[in-house]
Amino acid sequence: MPPKGRPREFCLDAALAAALRVFWRHGYEGASMAELTAEMGITKPSLYAAFGNKEQLFHKALDLYEREKLAYMRTAMDAPTARGVAERLLHGALEMQMSPADPKGCLGVISTSACGVEAESIKADVVARRASSEAALIARFEQAKADGDLPDGLEPEALVRYLFALMQGLSVQAGSGATCPQLRQLVETSLAVWPTR
Repeated sequence: MPPKGRPREFCLDAALAAALRVFWRHGYEGASMAELTAEMGITKPSLYAAFGNKEQLFHKALDLYEREKLAYMRTAMDAPTARGVAERLLHGALEMQMSPADPKGCLGVISTSACGVEAESIKADVVARRASSEAALIARFEQAKADGDLPDGLEPEALVRYLFALMQGLSVQAGSGATCPQLRQLVETSLAVWPTR
């Protein structure tokens, strides 16, 4: 049977990438429907038909962000040492902040720090995703500790919180105007004081 209705006149992937840029610049609440539709090059009815409401669109944009922009977090776990994991994470975060094609800052940080009561489900989703990433990294550092790759007395959970604080700080500084050399210096200093046996 022939499909019903008119065919879409826009590329779903391009529209979603455009929506991601708007959310990344402004956070969930700061992104207006007018700016979203303008950036995506579609009408409001087309947005609803293709992506659902604004909240559903954000979740899809967050999926894209994790899949494409945070891919370095998955590959970092394959590094042979805990320091290697940290190097890959910090350098991946640095490269993302230095990219001229993307907004500065972190979508997760922007969306959790600027969420009011009406966007609690957005904040809960972002926090749950971060907790999942933290749990995977804790497991990796626990293995490093068992392998004798971390100094005695250093707790994997504390080390993960430290590393996430560095990456979040990097994104906050990038978003507030830090230069690429300043960001690179932050990463180099962090790695210089990284605990090793």
